[in-house]
Amino acid sequence: MPKPKSLSIDFSKEKEAGYRRVYSRSPLLTNLPTLWNGFYFAYDCQPAHATPEIFAPQHGVAIFTQIPRIINYEQSIDGRFYRKQILPGDIVITPANISTRAQWDTAFNIILLGFEQVVFRRAIYESLDPDQVELVPHFAISDPLVYQIGLALKAMLEKDGAGSRLYAETMANALAVHLLQNYSTQKPTLRDYQDGLPRYKLQIVIDYIHTHLNEDIGLAELAALVQMSPRYFLKLFKTSTGFTPHQFVIHTRIARAKELLLLRQTSIAEIAQKVGFANQSHLNMHFKRLLGVTPKQFQNK
Repeated sequence: MPKPKSLSIDFSKEKEAGYRRVYSRSPLLTNLPTLWNGFYFAYDCQPAHATPEIFAPQHGVAIFTQIPRIINYEQSIDGRFYRKQILPGDIVITPANISTRAQWDTAFNIILLGFEQVVFRRAIYESLDPDQVELVPHFAISDPLVYQIGLALKAMLEKDGAGSRLYAETMANALAVHLLQNYSTQKPTLRDYQDGLPRYKLQIVIDYIHTHLNEDIGLAELAALVQMSPRYFLKLFKTSTGFTPHQFVIHTRIARAKELLLLRQTSIAEIAQKVGFANQSHLNMHFKRLLGVTPKQFQNK
């Protein structure tokens, strides 16, 4: 149970309002209005600040990105006090359901990631009992993989304010497995599948993608179609098709867009919506990246 002085904040319910209760401001970039199936992202330039002591049911990872000068950063996690000079690329891991507070003496840029506990359960349920795995606090450690995943998610949101749910869930799943393998009390033993999905299961997934192409498809829902964890589904799907689910969906959307462009019955903006892109510029970006021409240039050939 939280101490009486702790603020109990459930980010899944309070979303951006919960962020403001901790940091007294809104983030510069976030997915909190929409969420990604139990995975939260926020990017901000934090001025000197002292947070209240909080208690949240989500796991948290802080990734320090741009630091103009040496920062004296202090944090209490579950009653244990830490103090260190922070460097770019350092991370702090704060497990769910423990009290924490922090303070720092100068501004810096930071990425904050939050995970519902179900994200970790989905990632490892085929390898061991999730109730036997406990994430352990870590303070100001360097982890290049976590850092790069954070930057990749930031870049995605900067290009597309809504973000790709499938891409985000793929990153969240990879990050959850990495955290559990490296920062937990019991390391999951993960199976190494050599073969791809059975043909009938692959067809179920492909049919679903074609049917729901104009929707924001998620990794967890695709994995659930074939009753697998997202991690194993991702590996087997790539073995079967040569693409990650996110890449496959993008290629499928572009293929459908090409068909509609050749019909010349719909505007490019409407085609973008029909095939599941957030907007026309999003379609243009992927179309030119894969085909070397814009949709308009393709249509005029």
